[in-house]
Amino acid sequence: MATKIRLQRFGKKGQPFYHIVIADGRAPRDGKFIEKIGTYNPLTIPATIDIDVEKALSWLQKGASPTETAKAILSYKGILYKNHLAKGIAKGALTQEAADAKFEQWMAEKQAKIASKISQRAQESKSAFKKRLAEETKINEDREQALAAKQAKLLQKEEEAVEETTEETVTENTEVAAQEGETPVAEA
Repeated sequence: MATKIRLQRFGKKGQPFYHIVIADGRAPRDGKFIEKIGTYNPLTIPATIDIDVEKALSWLQKGASPTETAKAILSYKGILYKNHLAKGIAKGALTQEAADAKFEQWMAEKQAKIASKISQRAQESKSAFKKRLAEETKINEDREQALAAKQAKLLQKEEEAVEETTEETVTENTEVAAQEGETPVAEA
């Protein structure tokens, strides 16, 4: 029986969630499986991978072949490298202690890369937020200036209208007084 390490899809439309399973190569994608060895959630950043390393390693050593995506996941978690080191131990090229030291060094480097990517992403997010905030502030200031200019024009027009009505009233009062023969009263 040709066993495969592959993904079994769960989740709703547009929001996938996968189980990492050992299944017969002839079984359908979401069909029967032999054993579930982990989960994979591609929606989180970085993707969340929870896998039983020992089970995956034992199935690899038994001859299970991973699909392309499963192979990428196993490589990301270091299971393929651990399998490679185990083959070196079996051949006598490495000792168990040397293999463990190499694997620990590789894991430390991998964790450092992941941490730097996470911090870089957070930094980019903060800078993008600051940029958007600055642009928004500039747009708001421009709007306030335009509104202030518009209000100043309206105020000026109102003052001119008041002056015109005052002049018209004074002129009318003068004309009425002249017609009645009285002396006009100065208005303030």
